[in-house]
Amino acid sequence: MILTIPKEQIAEQLCMQLSSHFFVSEDEKQVIYRNIDKVLAICEDNFRHSSNKYFRVGDDVRFNPYHSVQYMTFLYCMAHCIYCSEKAYGQLCDKIYYLNKIFNSVDLFYAIELPEIWSAEHPLGSVMGRAKYGNGFFFYQGCTVGGTRDKDNNLYYPTIGNNVCMYSNSSILGNCNIGNNVNIGAGAIVKNQDIPDNCNVFGESPNLIIKPISK
Repeated sequence: MILTIPKEQIAEQLCMQLSSHFFVSEDEKQVIYRNIDKVLAICEDNFRHSSNKYFRVGDDVRFNPYHSVQYMTFLYCMAHCIYCSEKAYGQLCDKIYYLNKIFNSVDLFYAIELPEIWSAEHPLGSVMGRAKYGNGFFFYQGCTVGGTRDKDNNLYYPTIGNNVCMYSNSSILGNCNIGNNVNIGAGAIVKNQDIPDNCNVFGESPNLIIKPISK
């Protein structure tokens, strides 16, 4: 992967950014340096599937920490990797998660299992909550994925298939099974309702308009 600045500078810059907002110990900085190679490898695998011209130079994958979507992804992956492999540093995960909110206006909690292949475009104001996400997930601005409770206070979260795209200000909430190759239209709200494969979705549950995708 082509890096627009050396990986040592990427790690050092993250430490400086964190230190400008929070107290960051030397141990926490070492955790970031320890995980930088792993996180960049995860980002490379993710970015390789993108058709965005800014993610490539010829046939090579490019990572530019000054590209907001790429850096948003990097920050989520860093916090998630530390959460999974070095649980003693939960406060560091909190700080990186908070930094992602400050810089990119997104809520990507590090305990959420986003898929190996996912991306976004202009994602400001989006909240990706607990759900089971399929590969190829993509979202725009103002999108929400989250849970709902039933009358007995049971909590339900969505299951989202492969290649699902959420357009601006759309939501997927609660006990939903979203099929593969589904577009959730701008402003649509899917709540406690299943969606079949290969379709475009408009409107608001329970009165959704579901149109099959012919090709």
